[in-house]
Amino acid sequence: MTLAMDDALWTSLPVPALILDSEDRIAALNPAAEGFLMNSARALHGEPVWDRLMVDAPMEEAFGRARTNQAPLFVNDVDVGTGDRVPMHCNLQIAPLAGEPGHMLLLISPRELAGRMTQGKSVKSAAKSAIGMAQMIAHEIKNPLAGITGAAQLLSMNLGAEDLELTDLIVSESRRIVGLLEQVEQFGNIGRPDMQPVNVHDVLDRARRSAMVGVAAQMTIAEDYDPSLPLAWGDPDQLLQVVQNLLKNAAEAAGEGGGRIILRSYYEQSLRVRRDGGGKPLPLQVEIEDDGPGLPEEIAGDVFDPFVSGRENGTGLGLALAAKIISDHDGWISVSSAPGRTTFRISLPRAPEEAKE
Repeated sequence: MTLAMDDALWTSLPVPALILDSEDRIAALNPAAEGFLMNSARALHGEPVWDRLMVDAPMEEAFGRARTNQAPLFVNDVDVGTGDRVPMHCNLQIAPLAGEPGHMLLLISPRELAGRMTQGKSVKSAAKSAIGMAQMIAHEIKNPLAGITGAAQLLSMNLGAEDLELTDLIVSESRRIVGLLEQVEQFGNIGRPDMQPVNVHDVLDRARRSAMVGVAAQMTIAEDYDPSLPLAWGDPDQLLQVVQNLLKNAAEAAGEGGGRIILRSYYEQSLRVRRDGGGKPLPLQVEIEDDGPGLPEEIAGDVFDPFVSGRENGTGLGLALAAKIISDHDGWISVSSAPGRTTFRISLPRAPEEAKE
């Protein structure tokens, strides 16, 4: 295959990059990818990529859908190994290759986070400490804010109309800050899910009804459900919170002009999470698709990180909270985004037979 690309640029890319053909075989890879896979381009050419890359996420089907839809796919914070090396924490970026029908570009970005393994602490424990600190700070700030709000309200009782505008501003901004602090506290207070059989369509319908009289009142919400979908294994209240956050995100992306959201469910038996040499099946799929402008390119790969937001005054906690809840369900959440079509996909385990009795 002849690739229309600058050889010098391809060779100079600092992250592992692979080009895959329509059958997910390795068609080309740069020197960084050779080092990551610990093998030469000649030896790896034509090899099935998922035989060489062990990703702690269900990749094959999602990859195929990205190819079919000709849309990029971002998978954050997954362990990627090769069978010969200890898995590394990575972000994956996948996109159709222009000018080469069916071919896809795969970029692997190891997350060399400072303090990832400091004094014996794992990333999760470091994150837990950071969230705990944020909660403590939030609690301490809310107390003086309540005093400021009360003082402004008392002052407003003896002011004229012109000065009332200033005290109203103080009150409204103080309440906005309190709302943000409450979200920070909520992020750290989500408990372990109460796992039970869940009808996913009941969750979607509850979220849809709430959105139609609230954040998505100006939008059209369509349903594309698989009526034979079996019960999922999860916490219905926490899953409702996730879907509500995703609907809110879609509605805010559309803006005041409204738009269209599609709630979709389907079953994919082959979808599995690779872990410890085995695979955890995640056959139940839920998608929230909108026709908005798409995610800003500069944040598309980090949308599930706390405090990453594409909106002015956005907190960046809604998607991070959704990712945390789905992770606690041993599920998987991903996003593919392009102008006119952004799809958040949730993959969940099926309820065990004994739990249905």
